[in-house]
Amino acid sequence: MSELIEPIARLQQQFARLPGIGSKSALRLAYYIASIPVEQAEELAAAIDQGRKSIRYCSICGNYTVQDPCPICRDDSRKNGILCVVKDPRDVAAIERMRDFRGLYHVLHGTISPMNGIGPDDIRIKELLSRIESEHISEVILATNPDIEGEATANYIARMLKPTGVLVTRIAHGLPVGGNLEYTDEVTLAKALEGRRIM
Repeated sequence: MSELIEPIARLQQQFARLPGIGSKSALRLAYYIASIPVEQAEELAAAIDQGRKSIRYCSICGNYTVQDPCPICRDDSRKNGILCVVKDPRDVAAIERMRDFRGLYHVLHGTISPMNGIGPDDIRIKELLSRIESEHISEVILATNPDIEGEATANYIARMLKPTGVLVTRIAHGLPVGGNLEYTDEVTLAKALEGRRIM
């Protein structure tokens, strides 16, 4: 097989650094970029450059924003004493798509993972504790992922908050709507039974 020309090889190398993009997909993207009009490639490059330079973290919640504080933290109608704790900004976007939650957020930017050398001091737990003191929070919803790290993080935060008297809740885990019991794994079934509610 002939060697790739340097610009395509460089594009492939950069695309392969993106999450979920393997070597073949990266090469396809590199060839695609090589085939589009120069103006379109320049628009893409400018969007990446300007987007990355203008996006920052909200100084209050830690979500992505262009203006600090972010629109959610500035919205007085959302200051109802409910704070939803999530792992990263993508989780805020997922919850916001529902259009049902009208409280505030706190983004941890990670989860406790001793295997990866990430402890409580490496994520935004101190900031969470100080927000609870200063913002009159009455309920904290722990919405970390239902994996080992997410559960460990939720349990750690729940223990830390117990002395404060704040109501701490955990999002329910279990069967998806339209799911079939026969094909559901044991852990999901156990969580569904744990999270059962009165009808």
